[in-house]
Amino acid sequence: MIDLSIFWVLHIMAQAFFIMLILLRPHREPASRIAWVAVVAAIPVVGVLGYLLLGETNIGRRNLKAMHNAVQYLPQADIDADSASQSAVPIPARHEHLFSVGYSISHFQPLGGNRAELMADSNATIDNMVADIDAAKNQVNLLSYIWLTDTNGHKMADALKRAAARGVTCRAMVDGLGSRLLLRSRMWRGMKKAGVKTAVALRLGNPLLRPLRGRVDLRNHRKILVIDSQITYCGSQNCSDPEFLVKAKFAPWVDAVMRLEGPIARQNQLLFASDWMTYTEEKLDVEAWVAPTADGTVVAQVVASGPTMRHSAMSEMFESLIFSARNELVISTPYYVPNESMQSALCAAAFRGVRTTLILPANNDSREVAAASRSYYLGLLEAGVEIREFAGGLLHSKTLTLDGEITLIGSANLDRRSFDLNFENNILLYDAQLTRSVRERQQSYIDSSSIVSHEAVANWSLRKRLWNNTMAMLGPVL
Repeated sequence: MIDLSIFWVLHIMAQAFFIMLILLRPHREPASRIAWVAVVAAIPVVGVLGYLLLGETNIGRRNLKAMHNAVQYLPQADIDADSASQSAVPIPARHEHLFSVGYSISHFQPLGGNRAELMADSNATIDNMVADIDAAKNQVNLLSYIWLTDTNGHKMADALKRAAARGVTCRAMVDGLGSRLLLRSRMWRGMKKAGVKTAVALRLGNPLLRPLRGRVDLRNHRKILVIDSQITYCGSQNCSDPEFLVKAKFAPWVDAVMRLEGPIARQNQLLFASDWMTYTEEKLDVEAWVAPTADGTVVAQVVASGPTMRHSAMSEMFESLIFSARNELVISTPYYVPNESMQSALCAAAFRGVRTTLILPANNDSREVAAASRSYYLGLLEAGVEIREFAGGLLHSKTLTLDGEITLIGSANLDRRSFDLNFENNILLYDAQLTRSVRERQQSYIDSSSIVSHEAVANWSLRKRLWNNTMAMLGPVL
């Protein structure tokens, strides 16, 4: 009895300590504070353990120090503007503030002089990447969240091995969780044996000790490929087949990827370098990189975010775009679990007469995320947002088009994980012709979708509404 009494006294002291941490942590939404206080106070032991594992956005002291050192070592992003200033296309005053928001996040200037092309589909993306790697002369830098040992995965690995064999410096980095199967594979070992430099971001390590080195579910969700500092790719595509065999019943994965040539490649190169230097001991000689050519018309800007950067930076980027819409706003995302301000921004766009369309997958690979997404449907529909559910596979494409002139494409979803927990990379683009091609792709999604009606949502069963709202309620906790 005495031992039990001591246990409860210590547990209550621990609860009080962690509740104080929750209340003192900066940049936490009130809903998140309330949810975590309730979890810690109401669930003995498990609540405290849950907060230890999932309550703080901490990547670990070693990683944080290495990331800081990498940023200090790399040149300031402002210098990128100098090489492309003569070719920059003036950004209309009505859009300047959007690129100011992007600059405030990553400190990359908008650069003109780029050429860009939207890839036809997932297999075409991989084939184009392989062709560009096969033509590489100096270096290839690749970062992928998921890399599978399937057909497209092998194509990418083989291309890197061929490049390394002819003297091209090749670097390949993957996320420790997203590519965990690759890290145990013969393909990964084969790349290293062939001379490809490899690295792992946010290794899982020992599952018992891993929480001591930072929150276990913080991930590097970025997808970056840079070739000879001239060509870069940005979008939602992982190194994998659209059949995505690890989750085959949701296939095909439908992605959107942009191939870009010009000054924007250097910004993605710097972003890759910051990640590479965080998780390896190699210092990259960025001053020796070849200056990219600037003979295109597209204005582009890298917008990167993560849990070590400004709080909710990517959320602010999306919201700024949404609030800027005057005529039409179309968004595709596989996961929609917004914070309150994001939901309000979308509703406000529709209320002021903007044709606002949100395209989501009808069949999501996460039952819980799908339920959380649908808890927001009624509010969106009442505001006049058109919701479409794509039926041709898992819509994994993350795109936004604004008034026929502005495009945002990249790795970030419209969910709290992308806003607060993942390292993400997007590119903001100004070009009417390019935006038109992305808008046409979005229209193909719409044409393969069913419209979600207000009547259908209003008539959902009590059980379904309870499930949806319960899943959404967990969002601030996770």
